[in-house]
Amino acid sequence: MTEDGILAQARRIVELARQHGLTLATAESCTGGLVAAALTAIEGSSVVFDRGFVTYSNGAKQDLLGVSGESLATHGAVSQAVALEMAGEARARAKVDIALSVTGIAGPGGGTEAKPVGLVHFGLASERGVEHREMRFGALGRDAIRRESVRVALEFIETALLQNAPRQVGD
Repeated sequence: MTEDGILAQARRIVELARQHGLTLATAESCTGGLVAAALTAIEGSSVVFDRGFVTYSNGAKQDLLGVSGESLATHGAVSQAVALEMAGEARARAKVDIALSVTGIAGPGGGTEAKPVGLVHFGLASERGVEHREMRFGALGRDAIRRESVRVALEFIETALLQNAPRQVGD
């Protein structure tokens, strides 16, 4: 997806969140704040976007979000368990309606057979609970993996906004 496509996604998200009075936060590792940057590139995003946590290191995940050392030791930073904790803690700490997390291996190094380059875990916390998505982008290259991660993250947020929107009478 092109940068224009990402900005179009971000624009839809900001508009949906504004229409439904919902607030957002992000907790990012491998994307280094790119999801927050896409959302805040949209005029008026300050009405719906509260904050972004960039927690690249395990220490930052623990200090800023309260991710448990046990989860990190048992599952590793790139895992469903940590993505879910990141999202849940970001939502609780920011006191927002929806929080998205992303943690993965963008490469070119750092992958293993069990956790290859291109593996990315996403978490999303809302009043509906905490959800997970896993993507295996393959070794597309660092920039492409990060760009695709932003695209998937924005899709996840957009879907959540549609699911969490207040229902109108007769819906």
